[in-house]
Amino acid sequence: MHRHFNGLKTAALFGAIWAILLGLGAVIGSGRFIWLFALFGVGMTVYGYWNSDKIAIKAMHAYPVSEAQAPEMYRIVRELSTKAGEPMPRLFVSPTEAPNAFATGRNPSHSAVCCTEGILSLLNERELRGVLGHELMHVYNRDILTSSVAAAVAGVITSVAQMLMWFGMFGGFGGGGGDDNRPNPLAMLAMALLAPVAATVIQMAISRTREYDADEDGAKLTGDPLALASALRKLESGTARAPLAPQPAVVNASHMMIANPFRAKDVSRLFSTHPPMDERIARLEAMASGHQPY
Repeated sequence: MHRHFNGLKTAALFGAIWAILLGLGAVIGSGRFIWLFALFGVGMTVYGYWNSDKIAIKAMHAYPVSEAQAPEMYRIVRELSTKAGEPMPRLFVSPTEAPNAFATGRNPSHSAVCCTEGILSLLNERELRGVLGHELMHVYNRDILTSSVAAAVAGVITSVAQMLMWFGMFGGFGGGGGDDNRPNPLAMLAMALLAPVAATVIQMAISRTREYDADEDGAKLTGDPLALASALRKLESGTARAPLAPQPAVVNASHMMIANPFRAKDVSRLFSTHPPMDERIARLEAMASGHQPY
């Protein structure tokens, strides 16, 4: 479906983040815990993936809406999901003026799409169609699984690094068989300091590649790249006027949203969950003019 390399980039980034996790296992106890760390990562991934819809919906205080309550959303989502040949997700609305939208759920048959009250009042129907096409492609491309894996593994890496800081330097991970079996303290300190930063950077890079894919695939689904481009322009100014408070639950769900919901100042591009809006808009405009996104 794609001629660009976002899928390859995502696979390479996943390889890097798992290498960091297994590297921690290799440093601690001279590699004896490497499979334990891998199993722990898988377990956390399954938990986050299975409960992703509940976590995100609860974080945004969203409520389910009927077709009578949100006829425009229902009409657009029904049309696009039928066109894609996929199940129609449940629809929710979040009672906040911050304009945004997100999709969640463990698979297309157990998915949900949520719009905030702010985005429903900000966009016209054509722009809202572009946004909902983007969100549906997150579901149909299984991006919720992708983001769940990345978030879970990054969380495990951070937790293990914190254990290293507290216990590793005091012999807490000693092998019990003499100094030869004890982990290298310099290697442990380096991993404790650098691994969480590296894991976070990689997690954010994965999120950005999935946004590019959802932009392109959503524009193909709607057949209207400029509608999404116009919506993104409005969202950029709208989220600047009404940013969400960076509460922990909202921060954990922010990577699912179509636009960064927080203030953009003082945030490095390396640690951003979303690509720059001007780059996303430029790609969509290139699609509309018949050029392949780079």
